[in-house]
Amino acid sequence: MRFLVALVALFCVVSAHAEEMSLNDALRATYIACVGIDDELADLKKMAGINTAITGVGTAAAGGATVVGIVKANKDAKASKLEITLDKLREIESKNPQPNPSDEDLMAFEQEFKDSYAKAVKEIEEYEAELNKLNKQSKSLGNWRTGLMAGSSVTNVAGAIIAAKNGADGSIQDTINECRRAVEVLNNSIGQARMNGQDVTEANDIVNACRDYDTVNISAIEKRAKGAMVSSIVGATTGVAGTVTSVMANSDNVRDDNSDAGKQKEKNLNTASNVLAGTTAAASATATVFNATQISAIKKVASVAEKCTGVLK
Repeated sequence: MRFLVALVALFCVVSAHAEEMSLNDALRATYIACVGIDDELADLKKMAGINTAITGVGTAAAGGATVVGIVKANKDAKASKLEITLDKLREIESKNPQPNPSDEDLMAFEQEFKDSYAKAVKEIEEYEAELNKLNKQSKSLGNWRTGLMAGSSVTNVAGAIIAAKNGADGSIQDTINECRRAVEVLNNSIGQARMNGQDVTEANDIVNACRDYDTVNISAIEKRAKGAMVSSIVGATTGVAGTVTSVMANSDNVRDDNSDAGKQKEKNLNTASNVLAGTTAAASATATVFNATQISAIKKVASVAEKCTGVLK
């Protein structure tokens, strides 16, 4: 029994001393663990700023695609009404051929009829010209929407990649935790060093400066990076889908199909593309907010890192 008690006591003593180092060794370990964090945070801040700009461009592009899609829908609606009017006019034209001049009963009405007929033909030509104009505008707007959607997709892909490498993996949290542990070990070594008559002024200054890591929310950097990454992935996914849908909606084989089924298909594709553009814009905007707020979180931790590194150097 005494042997067991002695063994437990020995284990406790060994465990207590496991966290203790000589003052010089603890100072060296703290330097290794803590120096350089401020530079790493500066890089994170810089990349978060770049990513904010990138996702901001993606938001603008997707928002532009949404607006262009709405304008295109209005053009298509006008074109659809003109097509209905033209169909009716052509039907009237086909049922009312020009009169035969030899028909004496119609001679008295010939000039009036010709004038009315010429007016109807002119209206058809004007409507056809307006329809062609609207179709060209719709085609151009469709191409613009596709280009803007493709651009937004690219920026969201880039944003997701940058966010994934900019704190989302938790590496900065691990680095700072190592510094915290080193500072704690240094703090434990101060008491023994003071008893040994060593000067502990430098060690105290380091502990006082670097212990402030305990007062900041480091996890906010990782959480916001993950938020930006997820939002950018969503934006990239909907952006690609919207680009493909826009290409299909604006293709000649879809646009030239004037059957009821063909027109409905074109309308559905355009609607889907516009909805996806709006979703992409929203996702990009969310990523931009996460990136911007990550900068704020980094600044708070960076102020501590600068103070800690300044004392260590």
